Amino acid sequence: MARAVCGVYEIHPERVEKARAALPEEAVLGEAALLLKALADPTRMRLLLALKTAGELCVCDLALLAGVSVSAVSHQLRLLRQARLVAFRREGKRVYYRLADEHVERLLEGALEHAEENA
Repeated sequence: MARAVCGVYEIHPERVEKARAALPEEAVLGEAALLLKALADPTRMRLLLALKTAGELCVCDLALLAGVSVSAVSHQLRLLRQARLVAFRREGKRVYYRLADEHVERLLEGALEHAEENA
């Protein structure tokens, strides 16, 4: 198997500067990393995909779908809210969750498409 390491140390200043100039601000990088970290869990992905399909579900529905406890779902939803991947609304004592916006839907579709290519 070939090693993915350069055999010659050579810097390409134009390419490095072009890449550096295209990098977003540190705050944006942090937000993007938080978002991707939130997606890096099969249970959270399952919850997000269920919301993508159903549009809106309560915690009890999500717990049943994910096969975990209501408290476990609540914990995962808190992480997803912090990453601004889900939004919610209250209806009496019930809380219904949905995907935060179209960006999340596209992100999920892209992740699944990429994963299926490599499966």
